[in-house]
Amino acid sequence: MNKKHGVAWEKCLSIIKDNIPTSSFKTWFEPIVPVKLENKVLTIQVPSAFFYEYLEEQFIDILRKTLRNVLGAEAKLEYNVVMGNNSDSAPFTVKYPTNNNSKIQNRPLSLPLRSDEKTSIKNPFIIPGIQKLHIEPQLKSDNTFENFIEGECNRLARSAGYAVAQNPGGTAFNPLMIYGNSGLGKTHLAQAIGIESKEKFPDMVVLYVNANKFQTQFTEATRNNNRNDFLHFYQMIDILILDDVHEFAGKEKTQETFFHIFNHLHQSGKQLILTSDKPPIELKGMEQRLLSRFKWGLTADLVTPDFKTRIEILKRKVYKDGIQLPDEVMEYIASHITNNVRELEGALVSLLAQSMLNKKEITLDLASKLINKLVKNSKRELSIEYISKVVCDYFNMPVESLQAKTRKREIVQARQIAMYFSKSLTKYSLASIGAQIGNKDHATVLHACKTVTNLKETDKGFRQFVEDIEKKLKM
Repeated sequence: MNKKHGVAWEKCLSIIKDNIPTSSFKTWFEPIVPVKLENKVLTIQVPSAFFYEYLEEQFIDILRKTLRNVLGAEAKLEYNVVMGNNSDSAPFTVKYPTNNNSKIQNRPLSLPLRSDEKTSIKNPFIIPGIQKLHIEPQLKSDNTFENFIEGECNRLARSAGYAVAQNPGGTAFNPLMIYGNSGLGKTHLAQAIGIESKEKFPDMVVLYVNANKFQTQFTEATRNNNRNDFLHFYQMIDILILDDVHEFAGKEKTQETFFHIFNHLHQSGKQLILTSDKPPIELKGMEQRLLSRFKWGLTADLVTPDFKTRIEILKRKVYKDGIQLPDEVMEYIASHITNNVRELEGALVSLLAQSMLNKKEITLDLASKLINKLVKNSKRELSIEYISKVVCDYFNMPVESLQAKTRKREIVQARQIAMYFSKSLTKYSLASIGAQIGNKDHATVLHACKTVTNLKETDKGFRQFVEDIEKKLKM
């Protein structure tokens, strides 16, 4: 830049850079292009109307002081605001005099928000004449931390979420991005953060919105020429929970709008909580600048719950509903419905409905018939945890005994049978089976399988043990 407007703007940037955070400088000042300098009026081009409004709202003081420092007391600033994404479209000009008594000219935009204007902003959640404190959080009351069962599958995400709820916007987990397959509890956990935060900080404005709902609101705001109201509404939020952010893929204008909302909230110390079906690095059709911001905080995953966690989820569900259910039925459901929490709870609800409608007692046989209908593949893969539990129940011993370092005959025998069925009824490797049953190596598992096979052929009583257990596992 060797022209006078370029030199002047470079001097302004050098001053501004030393007085604001680096992230703010890169986001809001690096994209600006100096256009011309005439009679101490510096013209700069900004990429959007919202960009211009944000500069006016957040950085007006430092702009005014810097211009006077570089160009003198009579300095003025003009903005060329590019409308839309078409590079051939002519920018319109907004003149900004730096003295406080002058007015902005040629400006078909809303002024930066004043406190007395907040009550007139249109709320996309259809609450006319809102005030800031009247924004409904859109949270489901049952989605609390208390109802979210903790396990190895979700411990990091749950712990981080609880920390965020105790200090929204004040932790390193901003944004907090929770990802995982459908039905694992992303929405529950995200809303639990909102519920806990709202209880601890009643004056904070908490809002949950699905990405699809956000997209619909944005489309309607654009159609009705209310985009400024839409932006200002979301800028008022203290804790924004955006569910299924992956649905923004391919929607460039929505992404651009959310990018600006994200920046405003993050730089204002507000908390953002996002959920997605994939981590940022695997999201397709998303702008890189947006993906990079998703990585600023913590990304935590939810995985398929293990057998123990599935049992706890079912126990909490039946306790909450005031229902008594045999342990063997819960264990059977937990061992056969393994994909996600939603399917697990759905199977339980279906079983309870079958019992009430047909006036039948809930038994293992009834559960077996129902599961056969729910699970398409009749040859289901069992879990090592369930196999171990069935074997130990048969021999009337605690499942923890399989992990004990002992040579007691009954424990060694039970451990060998558990290894035998784990190899024949699951797809786990010998090393994985050994690691989960007694922390043994693959050679021990192979030896156990050979021992069980030999004893079945030579010991009638032992063969009966194995056949009884096999019937229970294949019910």
